[in-house]
Amino acid sequence: MAVGRWISYFRPHPAAVTPVAFRLVVAAVSGAALSFSFTGFYLAFYSYVCVGILLIILFGARPRIAFACGFLHAVVFAIASESWIAGVLYLHGNVPRAASWGLLFMVASLWGVCCGVFAWLVNRLARRSIEIACISAPFIFVAAEFLHGKMPEIGFPWNSLGYPASANLGLLQITSVTGIYGLSFLVAAFNALLAWTDAATEPPAKKRLTILGAATIALLAVYLISPRFVPAAEAKHLARSVQLNFPENNSYEANWLQAHARQMKEVEELSLSPDGANTDLLLWPEAPAPFSVEDSDFSKLASSMAIRLDHPFLVGVVEIRKAPTSDGKPTGLQVPYNSAVMLDKQGQRVYTYDKIHLVPFGEYEPFPLIHQVVADVSSEVGGFRKGTRYSIGTLPSGFHFGTFICYEAIFPGEIRTFANDGAQLLINISNDGWFGRSAAAEQHLRMVRVRAAENHRWIIRSTNNGYTASIDPYGRMYRPLPPDVRAAANLPYDFRTDKTIYTRYGDWFPWLCVAISIILFLWTLVKQGGAGENIAIPVVETPVVVLEPPMATARNSTQL
Repeated sequence: MAVGRWISYFRPHPAAVTPVAFRLVVAAVSGAALSFSFTGFYLAFYSYVCVGILLIILFGARPRIAFACGFLHAVVFAIASESWIAGVLYLHGNVPRAASWGLLFMVASLWGVCCGVFAWLVNRLARRSIEIACISAPFIFVAAEFLHGKMPEIGFPWNSLGYPASANLGLLQITSVTGIYGLSFLVAAFNALLAWTDAATEPPAKKRLTILGAATIALLAVYLISPRFVPAAEAKHLARSVQLNFPENNSYEANWLQAHARQMKEVEELSLSPDGANTDLLLWPEAPAPFSVEDSDFSKLASSMAIRLDHPFLVGVVEIRKAPTSDGKPTGLQVPYNSAVMLDKQGQRVYTYDKIHLVPFGEYEPFPLIHQVVADVSSEVGGFRKGTRYSIGTLPSGFHFGTFICYEAIFPGEIRTFANDGAQLLINISNDGWFGRSAAAEQHLRMVRVRAAENHRWIIRSTNNGYTASIDPYGRMYRPLPPDVRAAANLPYDFRTDKTIYTRYGDWFPWLCVAISIILFLWTLVKQGGAGENIAIPVVETPVVVLEPPMATARNSTQL
């Protein structure tokens, strides 16, 4: 097919005219292009146009083709932007390369189904009205994103559409009202406007282009001007955060501390040398080694450092405790917890938080029947138990803090719980060494940044090998250490007592989008005037040329 004819199919055509292959190719390419907003240079531009391209090719498609386009778009995007999942499984999980990519496809398919439903419903609405479909698209997209993250056990809200826009300090403030979903809605709305400009028949094209141009200029103005109005946040405290930079291992020898005595001595010196700064808190990351307060050698080391520093010391450890039963009473079964423990300046434990949202297939088995497929992901697969309480700790100053661990950072509703329960400071400890130098570590940091702005809380982040950072309540980042080095930094922080709308009321906005999406679906089931669905796709009809048989033509000529 000539190139010109392929390009012409960006105009809406009925299913019989536009090749299915064209729709599917464009869906896949738009998904791949969208990944550029989440990797490399993190260019937000692609997030504002790629979903719009997907919408354009949905109009006029058969319902199952619309679903396939949405599914393919999402799967290609997820694989392109989250390929690190396969790398982690292959390098650290002893999973064969083919199997690791197969598991990545399974993860991508979850979002594929959600995006497929989004595409299917928008397609149904377009059969009534292109305008209504485009107005509805942002609500349906946010509902799909939100429900994807809410899937029991395996919800994975990584790389939501709004994260590229959150790089702008002004736009980021929207999240204090709606959470990240407000930014996803904004970006999806611009995509829908782009699709409407291309697909609608009224008003005239010139007016539609004028509206799109005005919206683009307004958005650019917000990008350039709004950051100037974001207030500055003053920090009166410093936390000493040590980037341990220990290599990732699936198992550890019994005498690990003795075998790594030299490295531990170096870490101890980094911890107790604040470079003349008046630090009042020491942080170590999520345990990258067999750190446990049940280990007498580690317990003595940790207590000694807290006493010598004369300030609290928070550290990630693996806790081995008796598992509670359903009635809250402990049993004789010893199970591990991924925990954060704080020791006071007397070296006594004063705070414990057990990670609640564990990594499926890595820290626990959501589906025990497929244990044999994932048993090699780590030495503790299926062994960790979930915590049950969003613990709030108290510092000597009387201020309260909450700690979340690694993977939990991608769940905005859970981090918001700490702030709503009284945490005036948030501490994030993480071990991103499993990611290698893939895009995952940077993506993870960008999501943590949004958690700070959603709740207007300082976040101090301590990681094993990067990115160690401090984030102010409006999303400004102080990132002093490069990745993959053993070093320490003094991170500024402070306390906030106010609560944002998002902190108080949580996910009210995405639930609103879910409700609107359900109403829209029910509306598509109602027949219009008893005449069935009206496919509102402009069709350019080709004139029919009727050719007479040659003999008849000759006969008529003779008669004339």
